[in-house]
Amino acid sequence: MARLRLRVAYDGGAFRGFAPNPGVRTVGGVLADALGRRLGYPVQLTCAGRTDAGVHARGQVVSLEVADEDASPERLEALGSGLSRLCGPDVAVLAIERASSGFDARFSALARAYRYTIWNSSAPDVFRRRTSWHVREPLDVAAMAEASALLAGEHDFASFCSRAVRIVSGAEREAPTTRRVLHARWSSPEPALLLFEIEANSFCRQMVRSIVGTLVDVGRGRRPAGDMPRVLAARDRAAAGPVAPPHGLCLQSVSYP
Repeated sequence: MARLRLRVAYDGGAFRGFAPNPGVRTVGGVLADALGRRLGYPVQLTCAGRTDAGVHARGQVVSLEVADEDASPERLEALGSGLSRLCGPDVAVLAIERASSGFDARFSALARAYRYTIWNSSAPDVFRRRTSWHVREPLDVAAMAEASALLAGEHDFASFCSRAVRIVSGAEREAPTTRRVLHARWSSPEPALLLFEIEANSFCRQMVRSIVGTLVDVGRGRRPAGDMPRVLAARDRAAAGPVAPPHGLCLQSVSYP
């Protein structure tokens, strides 16, 4: 067997998340089906980040095993172009290559980078409505930037995560919520367009969207910028702000050794 690494982009609005789920359309389900049709046998996919329903990706990474004869350069070139035709226009396979035998899209990753887009204007932008959150009232971006800077470093982000459990020796345990944020910052490349970029070693479920919702509360003047340490220390979802809509979020890239 040979291990493959794919870089994939998709419009998350067309799917109910990444993870295959019988009866609903998911990115992983569509991709696995297309791979099975091209290869002639079923495959198991591992992704770097299981994006939720409505969340987009420019640089999702997927790993899988295929028969060794299907991993030649010629076969991979044909496989990549065939996958884009079968999965398009909602999914595009941007790159496909043979990886080392120990490569795993999830566990080999060092960091993931996300971007959240806000259109901050009284009037909507019809061309950005699928990929940005329209916030009508003016936001204090300086206060939001001050608050986001306080997230850098290693913290327990339980206040920003939906409750998650895992089964250990048959018993239900709370999943760990400590993460290391490498950077969290805002930019405005053009009037009304606000971009929040955050990179961390990993993220728990709804963490980025909960952070954005809280930072928008800061921008609206509903909480002070210096409130972030208190929210983190609370380890209580009720201490943070609302969850931002999924369609503004995009998985930009994944870093590996």
